[in-house]
Parts: sequence; C-alpha cells; structure tokens
Amino acid sequence: MGAEQREHQPVLVEQVLHLLEPRPGDVILDGTVGLGGHAAALLPHIMPSGRYVGLDLDEEMLKGARARLGGGVELHQANFASFPEVLVQAGVRQVDRMLLDLGVNSVQLEDAARGFSFGRDGPLDMRYDRRQELLALDLVNRLSERELADVFYHNGQEPGSRKVARRICQVRHEGRITSTLALARAVESAYVTSGRRSGRIHPATRVFMALRIEVNHELDNLREFLRQVPEFLRPGGRLAVISFHSLEDGIVKQFLRAARAAGTLQEITRRPVVADPQERTGNPRSRSAKLRVAVRQEEPAQQGGSDGPE
Repeated sequence: MGAEQREHQPVLVEQVLHLLEPRPGDVILDGTVGLGGHAAALLPHIMPSGRYVGLDLDEEMLKGARARLGGGVELHQANFASFPEVLVQAGVRQVDRMLLDLGVNSVQLEDAARGFSFGRDGPLDMRYDRRQELLALDLVNRLSERELADVFYHNGQEPGSRKVARRICQVRHEGRITSTLALARAVESAYVTSGRRSGRIHPATRVFMALRIEVNHELDNLREFLRQVPEFLRPGGRLAVISFHSLEDGIVKQFLRAARAAGTLQEITRRPVVADPQERTGNPRSRSAKLRVAVRQEEPAQQGGSDGPE
C-alpha cells in the first residue's frame, strides 16, 4: 500500500496556521514536508502567487506528498539542514515562513520494514534516507559497551543506559542482533526482575529513539538548521518548530533565547503551544508535541557614512 493511500494526522494544524499567518504571495519552506499534512492547510493561504518548497529525506513520503498536493509545491529529497542549497537551486534568496515538524511520521512507524518501532518485527534499519549506508544494525552490533551507553544516555535520556548496553553486548556475543523484536527483548531482559518489569512505557522505547536519532544525526541537523535560519528568513517572517521530546525542545528553546539576545528573532509563543484535549484524544501522537514560533526581527538601520559638518 502506497504512502498516499494511508492515513496520517498532522499535529497542531490550526495552531500552525494561526501563528504562522501565511499570506498570498508568501514563500514557505517546509523542512519536513512528510505526506503534506501541514502543506495542504497552508497552501490555499499563499496561492496563487506564493511558493511552497518542501523537503524530506524519505522518498516514500515525497511520493505521498506529491500525490496529495499535486503540482502546487516544489518537493526535494534533501536534509532540512541543507535547506540553503535547495533554496539556491530554486532561485530563492529568503523565505517568508519556515516550518519544521520533527515528529516521525506514523506511516514510517507502522512499516515494519523500516525498523523504527518494535511494535512489529522487522530489520534494524531506522534510516529516513534509504540511500544512506549506516543502519541501526551497525550501531547495535559494532559499538562498544561504553559507546552504546553514551548513545542511549545522551540521545534517549535512558536512566539504565549502562546496564542496557551491557546486556546488549552479552546477547550479541551469542550472535548478531538483527531484528527489532530481538533488540527489544534484549533491552527488556536488562530490566526484568523475577519475571516482572516496572514503568509505564516499554523499556526499549528510549533505546529505539536514541538509535534513530544517532542513525539520522537528528540533533546535529536540528542545530545546523536553526543556525542558518536568521540568514534566510525575511525580516518580519516567521519560524515554527514542532518538537516531540525534551532534547529537541531544549535545543529550540536555547536557540531562540540566544537569537533574542542577538536581536535576530523574537519568540511569540511565551510558552510552547500544545494540543487541546480534543486533539489529544483523537490523535495520541499529538500529546507530546510542542510548538514554538518566532518572528524575524527587522534589520538594524545602517549608520550613515557622514559625521555632518564640523
């Protein structure tokens, strides 16, 4: 079944529309266009003279977006951290609106062949871009115990990172760990005591997130994207970022704080915007979503070249 035939609910759509304030003629950069959920809502507000430039690393997502949106968007298979190169190719110097939805698409999670989730057994892949060589399989079976523990702790905030890494190394000594369920069982066995485990979430949840982040260099790419925003966002333009865990939100928060101090961006969401109870009930993945929006400050006035009469 193709991506365009499956359901995916984008989060915080009404809030994004309200806070981004798209207008006719705007140029919008969508760094994570996915299946085009946010794009479908934003496009009518910028047409007929606007431009919508959408990026995604996942070719399947782009196919779905193309089928959903038709020819009204410009889609590129590219990392959002490399958006300046895409804009140059598109002949765009600056944009009016920027959007980044950092959530993993539900279609990706549900596809066992992608290896993002242990809900179904599949290969340890976890790549957004299938042209990439590095797989989660390589990390799980090649990294040392200390390196694995560091990945789990820094990327997943896993409190038991050391014992999980130790257990994985014990299991792989008996044979390579090649599937999502095999990895999940290894992680779970590090926590099980007397046939029971504690905690409301599966113990492998943070480990899978940490590996996905490492495989795709997600946090480094986010930092690089944000670093380049002030140069390519037009004065008066707006940036919206939707994050789904505290590591991402912390990076965005720190960036906006530094940008405010530098006089380049001003956050207009004093607190991150979250889904209302109705959306949280209808779309469970929205429960962890946090939206921050900032406006690009006007360029400071240039000082005149003359000191006036002496």
